[in-house]
Amino acid sequence: MALNDAVHWSADLGAGVRVALVQAGTFRSDAGALFGPVPRVLWGKLVADELDAEGRLLQALNCLLIETPAGRVLVETGIGERLDERGRTWRGLLGDPIVPTLHRAGFDPGSVDIVAMSHLHYDHAGGLLRADGTRAFPRARIVAQRAEWEIALDANPRIVASYDQPELRLVREWGSAGAADGEVELLPGVMAVPTGGHTAGHQAVVVRSPGRTLAFLGDIAMRPWSANPRWIPAFDDFPLDSVAYKATLFARAAEERWTVVLSHERERPVGRLVPVRDRFAWEPLV
Repeated sequence: MALNDAVHWSADLGAGVRVALVQAGTFRSDAGALFGPVPRVLWGKLVADELDAEGRLLQALNCLLIETPAGRVLVETGIGERLDERGRTWRGLLGDPIVPTLHRAGFDPGSVDIVAMSHLHYDHAGGLLRADGTRAFPRARIVAQRAEWEIALDANPRIVASYDQPELRLVREWGSAGAADGEVELLPGVMAVPTGGHTAGHQAVVVRSPGRTLAFLGDIAMRPWSANPRWIPAFDDFPLDSVAYKATLFARAAEERWTVVLSHERERPVGRLVPVRDRFAWEPLV
């Protein structure tokens, strides 16, 4: 990857595998929804400097580039460039979307072989199309879980509120061609691993190279406080599943010293999970 200083973070994992984190802008999310059942007395001071007048937090749209000898994978696409001005204002969207962000970083979107998405919420799948409706990654195969595609277009009112269904219908055929049924190897050493919890078909992407494992865990690890498996957002569709799976997965990540990339952390999104009594804490690396 011929990358430059526009990249937030990058690393050589060895054996010809490189990864790079780019941030496709920022948006705002309601703080109460992000902390769900956690009382404000426990989280208020953690984010006091970040709250705006509407009680929203500033969230990064983190996307991960993975380059291996076998090809290139992009994990997540951000919100994209197809929102109207009302939508941009409502969501507090700022910064460049994924395609110009990649160009600024010295990376050609046309060279992406696979686009893997943790799930299909608007802030993860919104960048699949350009403003004019053309494919942002014309060579790429789209990989999300088949269960995620099925639920994303459901008529349930909660689902309708969580997904940008008109946009997803535009790319449904493209996405269905690469839909995954369970754990799948995207490229040698790069796995998509179903987690559920946050959504029916939520998945993580795990990259293994000799002596080092890196994981993008999607929205089961959004921000540093997500390291506590009991702290889950209000928009986890299956909260008990989320708590249980996080506890198991985080224990493995801590034991094997995985490098973890958080999906929405702006300042220090790369780190490790470390055990603290019966839970975990976030230890940033950069």
